[in-house]
Amino acid sequence: MAAPRWDREGRDWPNAAASRFVVAGGLKWHVQVMGQGPVVLLLHGTGAATHSWRDLMPLLAERFTVVAPDLPGHGFTSAIGRASPVNVATALAALVDTLGLPPVLTVGHSAGAAIALTMADKGLARPRAVVSLGGALLPFPGMAGKLFPTMARVMFVNPLTPELFAMRTRRPGEVASFLKRSTGSVIDAHGVALYERLLRTSGHLGGALALMANWDLHPLEAALPRIALPVLLLHGARDTTIPPATSRTVAGRLPDGRLNILPDLGHLAHEEAPAQHAALIVDFAVACGLLATAKR
Repeated sequence: MAAPRWDREGRDWPNAAASRFVVAGGLKWHVQVMGQGPVVLLLHGTGAATHSWRDLMPLLAERFTVVAPDLPGHGFTSAIGRASPVNVATALAALVDTLGLPPVLTVGHSAGAAIALTMADKGLARPRAVVSLGGALLPFPGMAGKLFPTMARVMFVNPLTPELFAMRTRRPGEVASFLKRSTGSVIDAHGVALYERLLRTSGHLGGALALMANWDLHPLEAALPRIALPVLLLHGARDTTIPPATSRTVAGRLPDGRLNILPDLGHLAHEEAPAQHAALIVDFAVACGLLATAKR
């Protein structure tokens, strides 16, 4: 499978001046670091990469040191052997340890939110608070919960599958249509073009399939009542990928879950409204004692 290349797909990458390549936990990571202050770790969702934070990251960097890696098998980070939530969480802990930048706050989008809460539950990197953005935090109900990872595994073991998906995404307008249909979000043309670059490479698609093939959220669901740190759950009301009801349910099971449903936004809400998300994250950090005061 052809992985994205920094000299090709990475050309004029958002916030490229903050990019570095680091070897940690047996993986070669692409990670971006910017800003000054308490450390915030940003974890993107399945099929995305650091470009997902292109507008939010500089806003957070006004108050924080922001660390944003490409997850294993995504973007410009090498693949991991078995991309289960626990294994990815463990690899991320090795990365922040190598960087010497343990987070006080972890912000995860979609699958990244599940990884963030897994890290909190397992005591990996030990954040003091977590923010979930459209979090994929519960197993799919009924038979779907069994069929989804099984189908992903079947597709993942077929080496032709990622290339077939990549060929489809090369059709004009296919990625823009898919993003709007599957997420309920409308993002700018530059954001769509960045997704196109990645989704047209079979290596990136293989990394996404690897994560889905090993996706088991039953352990995290059982752990929710014992995750005692503050968790802010932000969820777009128009999210067609993960229903807002998921965050409502999770907020009720967490000891300190704080829910905010955001009108008129979809699954990529942080890309649609980065300034709003930055303000909510800063306010949450202040309320948790991670920042002294909110600066307006």
